[in-house]
Amino acid sequence: MFSKSKINEPGPKETTTPSAAPAATAPSAPSAPVAPSTSAAPAKPKPPASLLSSDLVITGNLKTSGDIQIEGTVKGDIRAHSLTVGESARIDGEVLADDVVVNGYVKGRVRGLKVRLTSSARVEGDIIHKTIAIESGAHFEGTVQRQEDPLSSGAKSAPAPAAKPAAAAAEPEKK
Repeated sequence: MFSKSKINEPGPKETTTPSAAPAATAPSAPSAPVAPSTSAAPAKPKPPASLLSSDLVITGNLKTSGDIQIEGTVKGDIRAHSLTVGESARIDGEVLADDVVVNGYVKGRVRGLKVRLTSSARVEGDIIHKTIAIESGAHFEGTVQRQEDPLSSGAKSAPAPAAKPAAAAAEPEKK
């Protein structure tokens, strides 16, 4: 019994003692508190959406892996994980996101896995989607096309031309 108790009790204590020994040996134990500081990383996967206010006018492209809510004006293309176009927003350019919710005005192509046009939406351009919802009252001029992966079809076009010049470059080397 004594040896069984010793085995059970010292086992965790011995595990603790070696853990304590490396911690004592390596003064990098403060590194462990730094790691919890780094544990602010849960905010990294899901930070709050970036908000572009209604008095903001941006000329140029926007690209993020996060979420964006636009209330102002953007003259350029937008790529994001999730995009919400506010009622007062105006976008002149292509929109590409996993989730797109349009409450305002978009002039240009909309590409998304999930696209939703609310009753206050106005879209002038094509919509390429996997799923779409259009509420009663939304204004839409353009075409709607369903694709299994609407986000990557643009990427498929880019590698094909790149492959052709590489093949063309290889042919002159063979001659």
